[in-house]
Amino acid sequence: MEMKAAVLYEANKPLAIETVELDDPKDGEVLVRIAAAGVCYSDYHVMKGEWSMPKPVVLGHEGAGIVEKVGAGVTRLSPGDHVILNFRANCGHCDHCIVGRPVLCDGIEAGRVFMFDGTVRLHRNGQDIHHMTRTACFAEYAVVPESGAVPIRSDMPLDKACLIGCSVMTGLGAVTNTARIEAGSDVAVIGCGGVGLNTIQGALLAGADRIIAVDLLDNKLEYAKEFGATDLINAGNGDAVARVRELTKGGVDYAFEVIGNPKTIIQAYEMCRIGGTTVIVGMAPENDIIEINALSLPRTERAIVGSWYGSARPWVDLPKLTDLYMRGRLKIDPMISRTWRLDEINEAYQTLAAGDVARSVILFD
Repeated sequence: MEMKAAVLYEANKPLAIETVELDDPKDGEVLVRIAAAGVCYSDYHVMKGEWSMPKPVVLGHEGAGIVEKVGAGVTRLSPGDHVILNFRANCGHCDHCIVGRPVLCDGIEAGRVFMFDGTVRLHRNGQDIHHMTRTACFAEYAVVPESGAVPIRSDMPLDKACLIGCSVMTGLGAVTNTARIEAGSDVAVIGCGGVGLNTIQGALLAGADRIIAVDLLDNKLEYAKEFGATDLINAGNGDAVARVRELTKGGVDYAFEVIGNPKTIIQAYEMCRIGGTTVIVGMAPENDIIEINALSLPRTERAIVGSWYGSARPWVDLPKLTDLYMRGRLKIDPMISRTWRLDEINEAYQTLAAGDVARSVILFD
């Protein structure tokens, strides 16, 4: 079939909105009509050349839509199912999958710009086009592995559901799945974009006492307040670490870095009290390095942990988050600052880079 898609041919060049060819789903795959896709910074890392990825490639990993067709052997999905895309489609049988850590799946030999069989379903004029994270949802349709499309209730608005597929799951899961914070904890969150806001509301849902939001932009700090922050710190106005330690009389129990920057990772570590935990949620450029005083680790028993996709169990967590939203316990609507059409996607990323939005959504319907 033919469809419109946003294709990246070269880093630091605009995405090209083109007609491309999409093959039918093969064994174990499904065809999804995309209803909405989130404008996330991870795609921007690829666009800027900070993450290496074979090109041409269709980006987009935060999406939701409706199943149109299923390939042979698919048993968990049917045409008409409403789904959230899971950008960590997993094999189901490697050690990580078996013990319930599917986001760490290493049972697929093919790189994550290919389907499980090592081939692609996207083409243009005889040229193969890669699929970012096997989702490639900056397009009208996507073919994904069966485990890459999680069914949800049909009354969930898909323009909100798409954000559960990355920013909500990543931020909230970092608190509840990775850190598993205790009620009454003091928490700092550095970075108040879409993922950071969900880290904040995850801390609120988990019963944190003090939730300190840190950012350079006052508009993002105002978003943070709406999502549950008790204290706001503009890091451009003085020493943010000193301010956090002053507010908490020695440091927070948990500090979440949600930017992906070596400087702010160190700041998060220094904001923690003795025995505290630093959770790295932000995705840094792939060649960045951090340096921490080695002796400080045993002397303070501070822990540093990474959180990949909120340590998600997508087929369990994404439907639960959907239910939380439908019961009015999870905020998504205030996070969506703007909506765009596919042919406006380059402007959407300019707005993201400028820090003017919490989250934007590309609408296809």
